Amino acid sequence: MVNIMATKAMFKWSKQITPSQVVQLIRAERNIDKALSIFDSATAEYANGFRHDHNTFSFMISRLVSANKFKPAEDLLDRMKEETCDISEDIFLLICRGYGRVHRPLEAIRVFDKMKEFHCKPTQKSYVTVFDILVEENQLNMAIRFYRCMRETGIPACVASLNVLIKALCKNNGTMDSALHIFREMPNRGCPPDLYTYGTLISGLCKFGKISEAKELFKEMKTKDCLPSVFTYTSLIHGLCLSASIDEALGLLEEMKSKGIEPNVFTYSSLMNGLCKVGKTSAAMELLETMVSKGCSPNNITYSTLIDGLCKEGKLQEAVEILDRMKLQGLKPDAGLYGKIITGFCHIKKFEEGASFLDEMVLEGISPNRLTWSIHVRIHNAVVQGLCTKGDLTRAFQLYLSMRTRGISITVEIFDSLVQSFCKKGDLLKVTQIVDDMVIDGYVPEKGTWIGLVTAFCHQRKVKKLAESLLIEVIAERT
Repeated sequence: MVNIMATKAMFKWSKQITPSQVVQLIRAERNIDKALSIFDSATAEYANGFRHDHNTFSFMISRLVSANKFKPAEDLLDRMKEETCDISEDIFLLICRGYGRVHRPLEAIRVFDKMKEFHCKPTQKSYVTVFDILVEENQLNMAIRFYRCMRETGIPACVASLNVLIKALCKNNGTMDSALHIFREMPNRGCPPDLYTYGTLISGLCKFGKISEAKELFKEMKTKDCLPSVFTYTSLIHGLCLSASIDEALGLLEEMKSKGIEPNVFTYSSLMNGLCKVGKTSAAMELLETMVSKGCSPNNITYSTLIDGLCKEGKLQEAVEILDRMKLQGLKPDAGLYGKIITGFCHIKKFEEGASFLDEMVLEGISPNRLTWSIHVRIHNAVVQGLCTKGDLTRAFQLYLSMRTRGISITVEIFDSLVQSFCKKGDLLKVTQIVDDMVIDGYVPEKGTWIGLVTAFCHQRKVKKLAESLLIEVIAERT
């Protein structure tokens, strides 16, 4: 009620509220909660006057789904039923697609099943939409069951449904033959393959290294007046790059350009990856400049590919420049990307530089995720080991403390390296602390570590005794 009163104060409704006026006001309001208040206030203004219709309901539901507010969206769906407003399958599909977008396929199935409660019979369009959502989310067993249910319900096969089925079968190498079989049978079913069919199959074949078959399909589609798209070209280019056929891939790039098909970020990234794999990082860098000059913005994959290639070739300075360029573009490097640069510095024994990038990573709040945690642990331990080897024990100990604070696992080799390094330096206070931490973590120091530890303590004791005897001699002389 408070929201409605606040909305009334914002503007004054006309005496005759129309659906188009409501839609216009909702569209103009960026704040989704305020937009919903406007929607509610339209019926609250005149108790026996304005009633929402299919257009206003569907537009408000669309806004809510776009903002991932699925509960209010479904509440409006229920309200449509209560107010006996016409409900089309498009509204249900709007919500289903929203759930698919946020990777909640089971909720999409639930909303699809809900159509029956509203006496809204799903058509072929609804079945294909939900089928596609399941395949996109890799719910393949459920997707195949859903497809069979669709056929048993009497929904005929069509190009769209068979394309989704082929996409599902292209997910696994073992079912690629089945995908090709359905593809060959499509004309017999009155469903001639289209651009999407060819593109899906070529992409699947390339993914599993079946480049020759992919190239044959690519040639075939041209004879069927089915012109390749940027997706088709990119899929084949990606496959050729994976098989190290980089010259052929570059030839396809020129071919697509000659046909007026503009390469996209995935096309360029695939080619750069191919060039980097065969040690042609300079050519990959030139391709980056071409890409940018064409108005195509690099993404995280583009930069990661280049940095990885440059690090492997030992071109650390160029890799750092690409990292800076990436950050200037507003893209945030992850722990894995920093790991490549830090590992590169460790390989050329520049552990101080590696430590600096570890510090930078921490300062920028870049935390490892489940996938990059092992890399995180490995590079931290490698840098500490390297700093100990080079004798930079102050930096090594600081990094060691940082690792313990952040819960990063320390290997027994690093504990031993730190203990032996500080024993040689004679800093027994730090040695004691490290050994205590080591035991707390469940590690047992190796034989060499114990020998170094005992030797250090014995040496310090001898020095102490010598100092005491010298002091006694000095006192004796003065007396």
